[in-house]
Amino acid sequence: MSAETLRRILHVDMDAFYASVEQRDDPSLRGRPVAVGGDPKRRGVVCASSYEARVFGVRSALPMARAVRLCPQLVIIRPDFARYGAVSRQVFEIFRGVTRLVEPLSLDEAYLDVTENSWGLALGMEVARRLKERIREETGLTASAGVAPNKFLAKIASGWKKPDGLTVVAPERVERFLQKLPVDALWGVGPVTARKLRAAGIERLVDVRAADPQTLKSAVGSYAETLRRMSYGDDPREVNPNTERKSIGCENTFAEDLKDIETIRREVNALALQTAGTLARRELFARTVTLKLRYSDFETITRSHTEDPPTRSPEEIASRAAALLEKTAAGRRPVRLLGVTAHGLSETETEDAPASPGRADDELPFPEPSPAAPPDLNG
Repeated sequence: MSAETLRRILHVDMDAFYASVEQRDDPSLRGRPVAVGGDPKRRGVVCASSYEARVFGVRSALPMARAVRLCPQLVIIRPDFARYGAVSRQVFEIFRGVTRLVEPLSLDEAYLDVTENSWGLALGMEVARRLKERIREETGLTASAGVAPNKFLAKIASGWKKPDGLTVVAPERVERFLQKLPVDALWGVGPVTARKLRAAGIERLVDVRAADPQTLKSAVGSYAETLRRMSYGDDPREVNPNTERKSIGCENTFAEDLKDIETIRREVNALALQTAGTLARRELFARTVTLKLRYSDFETITRSHTEDPPTRSPEEIASRAAALLEKTAAGRRPVRLLGVTAHGLSETETEDAPASPGRADDELPFPEPSPAAPPDLNG
């Protein structure tokens, strides 16, 4: 633990990134509820929302038609991924100007190891403060940052005081910080899992430490040991600037199991469009589309389809995901989790890319998450 406490890890997350870019570039949108996404009349989905819109419950992945019902005055903007990508490159240039140890997580967030940095600053807090200032000066946008001895704590800290926040978890304050956190602060604990854990008396993150091992395993499978380790604030993972992106996708665990097939189809469509949007932002194409589905009894399957040439067409990816859904028992069995992922990535529509291990009609148990890559069960 001594080596870990010497590390100074930052997690920097741009605030409401897409919506903030739109509000920056169009002053008439400032202070107004804004959603970036598709047409509500054509089953469009919210890609991002401003903080003014979030007050009304408008969040990413929400059907745009529902978002408009929640917030009738919502301003809908079609996404401009090329513009967002250009701003992202500006931000990452700032990151890499202070350390070579930058691990991108998405277009608008990253981990940075600033234990040693080009600015010669001894305190992670000072690096984070200066980074936030540079981002504001050069892009006109705000970012929130968390500073901690490891990645797990830094990520939680960055969301502590959004927007434009800065939260520092010094080594000597780790235990006090952990004591404040609810159990769903842990990675991999979504609404359904949190409800099961609370029913077993596990209310706070630190309650995981004394929990019955079987209770944890029934809730989160083999991820239980990782949760127990993280309940002590233990995360030895290093910031890896050379992480190769082998797939792009998103998934959602639902507060209530989905039983209606039309509702399930809408959710799959929304996830497929999100995945296509990420491919477009990263200027990538994919050969394989995989549908992940977890039933209410925790049985998890995948269905995959591989086709040439590679694509990033939202319509194509949504169509293939919908076809894969028809090869499951969704609608006959309750569903608690859905995910859509693109594999076999390439930078051109004709470049050969490695095939996904799953072909059409495969039905395989989904591999258990590794401690280095906790699952996104929060959606």
